[in-house]
Amino acid sequence: MAVKQKIAIIGAGLMGHGLALVFASGGHRVSITDPFPKVLDTVKTRIASTLRSLGGDEAALDLVQTVPGLRSTVADAEIVIEAVLERLPVKQAVFAELERHAPPEALLTSNTSVIPIGQIAAKLQSKHRVLGTHWWNPPYLVPLVEVIQAEETSLDSITRMIVLLKQLGKVPVHVKKDIPGFVGNRLQHALWREAIALVANGVCDAETIDLVVKNSFGRRLAVLGPLENADLVGTDLVLDIHEHILADLDRSQSPSPYLRALVQDGKLGFKSNSGFKDWTEEKKTALRAKVAGHLKMLNQLLDI
Repeated sequence: MAVKQKIAIIGAGLMGHGLALVFASGGHRVSITDPFPKVLDTVKTRIASTLRSLGGDEAALDLVQTVPGLRSTVADAEIVIEAVLERLPVKQAVFAELERHAPPEALLTSNTSVIPIGQIAAKLQSKHRVLGTHWWNPPYLVPLVEVIQAEETSLDSITRMIVLLKQLGKVPVHVKKDIPGFVGNRLQHALWREAIALVANGVCDAETIDLVVKNSFGRRLAVLGPLENADLVGTDLVLDIHEHILADLDRSQSPSPYLRALVQDGKLGFKSNSGFKDWTEEKKTALRAKVAGHLKMLNQLLDI
């Protein structure tokens, strides 16, 4: 039988509320805090709304406690998850507080999607208990969690976290080297870099990029990983293809000028209703619903 634990979550935004839902639905006690009162005051309402949309048991809300202040939130925690802004100084400041106020045996984890864990923990004394747990949005529908081992993270800390995540029904993977972006985001952004380059070079428009991905290899990715696919077609064929294509792929070492121009022009995607494409409120709502519905269906199909 899984041992129920006390989980503390720092940050009650999009990811924080989803993480609270996952742990509470798994029977764990959750304390959650946020420096912005409006965000903290609405977190249980948002969790309830998400539970209803998933058909989940709203009794999980009874296991979630909102706490005004980091120190009280982590006072008796066994696992702490930081889910604040993706800025290194902010995360370092939070972890300094966590080291001071969380119990000495508590694991201290960051949900960063790209910042190396060693950088976040650089000024701490108890680096052995600091690790990365990169969840994917939305965490209650996407099974993967990357568990990142920094240079001074103990193997026992990694094992404890992987066991807990498996008990929650997640798919944890052990990332053994603490590199920027870990595994998933390095793969994802390599694709995005080439996609942006194709649009910037006039090869096709953004709509074509998305149609190509969604109607070709994207359809296989949930059940056929890239290296499985390479073995399926044969490594000799992969080598032949690479001899022709790799030299022509984008190899930029800095963000695309095309992307920089979008941001400078205020074309921030959903935030401003314009980015690579134009977005109305109706289109945004429809896409969010389509993604959530697809993930639910996929989880049922794959029995996750």
